[in-house]
Amino acid sequence: MLTVDELAQMIDHSVLLPQQTEKDLEDGVALACKYNVKCMVPKIFQIPQAKKLLAGSSVRLCAPIAFPQGLNAPDVKRYEAEWALGEGAVELDMVINISALKSKLYDFVERDIAGVVEAASRYGAPVKVILETCLLTDEEKVAGCKIAERAGANFVKTSTATQPGGATVEDIRLMRATLSPKVVVKASAFVTDIGKTLALYEAGARRFGTGYTRPILEELKQRLAAGVKA
Repeated sequence: MLTVDELAQMIDHSVLLPQQTEKDLEDGVALACKYNVKCMVPKIFQIPQAKKLLAGSSVRLCAPIAFPQGLNAPDVKRYEAEWALGEGAVELDMVINISALKSKLYDFVERDIAGVVEAASRYGAPVKVILETCLLTDEEKVAGCKIAERAGANFVKTSTATQPGGATVEDIRLMRATLSPKVVVKASAFVTDIGKTLALYEAGARRFGTGYTRPILEELKQRLAAGVKA
């Protein structure tokens, strides 16, 4: 049975929508610290401010790289990763080059990811590769998982929440079956309630990207108080 604290340590709380303001960032950091989640994920330009706001907390700072489409040139992705790490990020969520993956430019995709992984390795920072699963066929999801693992990714993640689809149980099962046990599967986008979160957990997800941290954890707290197994 998952406890509230255990689930909180699997959550990356995100404040990534373009309409969200500096006040939303401040509120998001306060919420992340209140629930002691694993990571806070602000917009890339907010990394320095988020670092200051997180000072004294155990919440880790995660930077989104090439967000949300992944179409930046590899050298730009690497530079963005190096800048974010230099400004205080300790984890990276990078978007795979979706167009290149769908074009079967697999060597390019692997080099693209490997460049960010190499930059992150100098800081001891894990890299999560976002596939944007709703835009991919199952064959492309499998290819993306295998390429990300070969390139040294620590996590493979479903989605950015900027496209119509997000994490599904079916995609998590496919990703978990494709990846080796050393690579963690992260479910992200439209993870809005405890029911879906637990279904994704049962399917194999062990990290969750969401802006719905409060309702998810409060619903779990209520279930546990009522004696409902989670």
